[in-house]
Amino acid sequence: MMDETHRPVLTFLPPENRERILDAALVVLDEIGMQVFSEQACSLLAAAGCPADAQQVFRIPARVVRSAVARAPRSIPVFDRLGRPAMDLGGKRAYFGTGSDLVFSHDAASGARRRCVIEDVACAARAADALGNLDFVMSFAHPTDITPGLAYLASFKAMLENTTKPLVTTAAGRDDLAVMCDMAAAVRGGDGALRERPWILHYAEPISPLRHPAPSLDKLLLCAERGVPVVYSPAPIAGSSAPITVAGHLAQGLAESLCGLVIHQLAAPGAPFLLGMGAAVMDMATGQCSYNAPEYYLAYTGMIEMAHHLGLPCWGYAGTSDSQLPDGQAALESAVENLLSTFAGANLNHDVGYLNFGLTGSLEMLVINDELIGQTRRLARGIPVDDASLALDAIRAAGPGGSFLRQRHTIRNVRKVQWRPGLLSRAGYDNWKARGGLDLLGRASERLAAILRDHRPAPLAPEVAEAIERRYEEFVAACGS
Repeated sequence: MMDETHRPVLTFLPPENRERILDAALVVLDEIGMQVFSEQACSLLAAAGCPADAQQVFRIPARVVRSAVARAPRSIPVFDRLGRPAMDLGGKRAYFGTGSDLVFSHDAASGARRRCVIEDVACAARAADALGNLDFVMSFAHPTDITPGLAYLASFKAMLENTTKPLVTTAAGRDDLAVMCDMAAAVRGGDGALRERPWILHYAEPISPLRHPAPSLDKLLLCAERGVPVVYSPAPIAGSSAPITVAGHLAQGLAESLCGLVIHQLAAPGAPFLLGMGAAVMDMATGQCSYNAPEYYLAYTGMIEMAHHLGLPCWGYAGTSDSQLPDGQAALESAVENLLSTFAGANLNHDVGYLNFGLTGSLEMLVINDELIGQTRRLARGIPVDDASLALDAIRAAGPGGSFLRQRHTIRNVRKVQWRPGLLSRAGYDNWKARGGLDLLGRASERLAAILRDHRPAPLAPEVAEAIERRYEEFVAACGS
C-alpha cells in the first residue's frame, strides 16, 4: 500500500511516556487485578502462577504479561474468500472496513432513520465489496427481523454471500462462533487450510472496569484453539467506567486488553491476536459517549502507539461521526479520524460509515469515506526524493519561462503522482451545474444506487454454498427456531 521507507508518521507519546503507561498497566494487572469468570481461563492463569482471591480477581505478574507479548506474532497475514492475500496486519500498515451491529440505518432512499434488517447486512457487504479503499467487512447492521439467537450467524452468512473480502465477525457466544468457523473452513477447504490462510477474524471485548465475562473469554479461547485471528478490545468510557484523564484511560484499557492477550497466549502460544481499545469519552454535558471528541482521538492514538511499542498488531477506528446525519460534520469528523488512523499506523480500522455515537449506519457515508480514505492514502505515500522526482532534467529542459505541460517527465509521471477524485468535485461552478449541481451527499447517493443495482461479488461454489446452508440449518434446528 505504501513505501515504508519514507512513510510519514504521527505520534503523541515520547518513548519515556510509553514506558510509564506500560508500567502503570502492569501495576493494574499485578496489584489491582482482573476479575475472570471463565473456568478455563481461571485454570490457565492459576497454572501460570497468577494468584486469585475468592471473587476470582487474578493478579497477573509482569513476567507473565511480558512472556505473552513475546509469544504473540508481530504480523498476521489475512486472505480473502478466494484465497488471495488481502492484508498484512502489523507494523504501521493501515486497512479499513465497516463496523458491526448497528441498531439503526439511515435509509438512503427516504433519508429517514429506521431499524436495521438482514437486507442491510447484505447491502453493506455488497457496497464494501465494490469500494476499492475498503479492505474488510463487518456486519454493519444488527438485524431486527431475525430471531436474536440467530442474528449474528445470519449476518455472517449474508456477509460471506455478498463479498469476497475478509470478514470480521461478532457472535453471541462460543456456539454460533464455532459454526462461523466451520463455514469459513468449508469455504477454504478444511480447518488446516483456514489456519494457514485465514479469511475471518473475530472481535470480542471485556467489560470495563477490569472484568472479563465468560462469553467473551469463551470466544477468545475458541479463536486460540482454531487459529482464527482475534481482537480483544475493551471499551472503557472516560469519566464513567475509566479514569477521565487520557493517561489513566489509556493505562486501564491497555491492562484490560493485555489480560486477554495473556489468557489467549497461555491457551495457544503464538496464536494471532490484535491489541486494541475503544476509547469512548462521556460528554459530561450531554451524557453521550463520543467517538470523535479530541480526548477520544488522543486515547485511541495513544493505544495504537502502545501496540507499536509492544510490537503487536492493533485494532483501530476510522470513518465515524457523532453527527445524526450524513452531513458536513460527518464528512469532517470522518476525515480527521481516517487521517489519524493512517498516520498513527492503526492496522485494522473498523466502523467506517458510523453515525450518531455508533448507533446508526449510513451507506452514503461508506461511499464518501471510500473517497476520503483514498485521499488519505495518497498523503501517506509521503514525498519520495530521488533523481527522477527532483526532476532537474525537466527543469533544465523547460528553462526560464518554459512549460512543463508537454514534457515527457510530466506525461510519464502524471498518473503516478496525482490522485484523482471520483466523488469530490473539481469541476468548476459551470461544469458542476451542468452535471446536475449535486452536493457531495447527492453524488454519493447516486454512486451507492449504481453499486447496489449493478455490483455482484464472485459467487460461492455450489458445493460450498450447500455446505454452508446445511450447517446453518443444523444450528437453526438446534436452537429450536
